[in-house]
Amino acid sequence: MAFPAGFGWGAATSAYQVEGGWDADGKGPCVWDTFTHQGGERVFKNQTGDVACGSYTLWEEDLKCIKQLGLTHYRFSLSWSRLLPDGTTGFINQKGIDYYNKIIDDLLANGVRPIVTLYHFDLPQALEDQGGWLSEAIIESFDKYARFCFSTFGDRVKQWITINEPNIFAVMAYEFGVFPPGVSNVGTKAYQAAHNLIKAHARSWHSYDSLFRKEQKGMVSLSIFAGWAEPADPYSASDQEAVKRAMAFQLDFFAKPIFIDGDYPEVVKSQVALMSKKQGYSSSRLPEFTEEKRMIKGTADFFAVQYYTTRLVKNQENRKGELGLLQDVEVEVFPDPSWISLSWVCVVPWGIRKLLKYIKDTYNNPVIYITENGFPQGDPTSFDDTQRWEYFRQTFQELFKGLSSPDFFRLHNPPTDMKLKDAYSLEGKL
Repeated sequence: MAFPAGFGWGAATSAYQVEGGWDADGKGPCVWDTFTHQGGERVFKNQTGDVACGSYTLWEEDLKCIKQLGLTHYRFSLSWSRLLPDGTTGFINQKGIDYYNKIIDDLLANGVRPIVTLYHFDLPQALEDQGGWLSEAIIESFDKYARFCFSTFGDRVKQWITINEPNIFAVMAYEFGVFPPGVSNVGTKAYQAAHNLIKAHARSWHSYDSLFRKEQKGMVSLSIFAGWAEPADPYSASDQEAVKRAMAFQLDFFAKPIFIDGDYPEVVKSQVALMSKKQGYSSSRLPEFTEEKRMIKGTADFFAVQYYTTRLVKNQENRKGELGLLQDVEVEVFPDPSWISLSWVCVVPWGIRKLLKYIKDTYNNPVIYITENGFPQGDPTSFDDTQRWEYFRQTFQELFKGLSSPDFFRLHNPPTDMKLKDAYSLEGKL
């Protein structure tokens, strides 16, 4: 396989998962600090991110690995509470700024482009205490934080991710309650949080567009988790419709408002409204976008997607009218027993090619970045990682098949000083 010139190779991390130094040098607590320090059944073996990979003190070692791998891109997230300990610009932690300045400067000095995520699930605890993502006040708080980051680092950072996997965060934190703040309100709060996440992203995109883009010439998007859904019975019309619902609730829920028209997919709105009516609600449990539609539409400069696995999907009618986000979708989701799997990841390399084709066709052939992909391994991890090696080999083969198809992808790797409008005119014979 010979990937085309300009094809980017990167690695991704997030602040809480790698930095450690949870209370070092003026950093404030985040919701993960609070959540893990409480321990209990929801915290695996009472582990915390207090030390993690120690990247806060071992960045030089990380940089050596980045250089050894020959990466062209490195994605990392900023710890909101390391920069702004109480979540506001009322108190700015200079040591946090210094830490991220060094990372950015070191990457650029070594020819590696930083892709910076503003929010990767680690809300400052002070803002959670004020209502967090369930409060509309978070939209303004996030926008102020984003503007601070754009102003502080945007002279060198040209690619921004506002929010990491808002679809996963909303469900895991507010539907299942297994991510902090651990609020389990089935069928309601996940929709409320998702609504605020979308509006917060859009507000920060507009701030960049109006205040920073002309001078900094960068790009802003958000990253969306998306597994591929395949009908359990490819000849079943009901299973094919179930796949459409699954993709709508998972990927299109966030992508359609932002990339297409400022509103949720019709099937999502109709499903939640129908189930809400059955359950005796006076109105749909899904919040409605009204005058915000114009603000939300078109607030992404590239499509950032995170793929790990694929599932089979079949229709499953919610006859009892059970409350829950998954029950709203009316599907059963499961793996093919023949697929190799570890934890929740099944090795289905062709899924990534089908997913990217879906994004291309549904969202008008956008510039696409795969901002996460990988394969987990058990603890302790063996250096004989043949499963991981094989996963990547097969995944790259599927990407190469796509790249080899006429006009499958657009090639996007412009010089950092290229104007945004020119960046979108780049076409590869891919």
